[in-house]
Amino acid sequence: QVQLVESGGGLVQAGGSLRLSCAASGRTFSTYAMGWFRQAPGKEREFVAAVSRSGISTYYADSVKGRFTISRDNAKNTVSLQMNSLKPEDTAVYYCAAATYSSGTRSPTQYEYWGQGTQVTVSS
Repeated sequence: QVQLVESGGGLVQAGGSLRLSCAASGRTFSTYAMGWFRQAPGKEREFVAAVSRSGISTYYADSVKGRFTISRDNAKNTVSLQMNSLKPEDTAVYYCAAATYSSGTRSPTQYEYWGQGTQVTVSS
């Protein structure tokens, strides 16, 4: 089992940047593929980005491609999401998730473990 704790959310103006971090504890971090999802009020949880166990392969939603970068540090048991050129439509609660069997999947049902979420608010 793995426990996930997100940090780094906050309020930022449109065009600004934020860096989210997710710290993992428990079973060996490198055995999990990792993902970031977000959920805005009244909307379903949606895929943002994912990274393979090695960190070599990354995957992005079209809406964030070119603006967001996912990375992981297996030595520090962390996964990060660098968010640049933020837009008001990026406003949501952002969740870190871990998948035991899948890698790069965009389906939230494939991720067994979730953090509590961190709020990102982008003002116009």
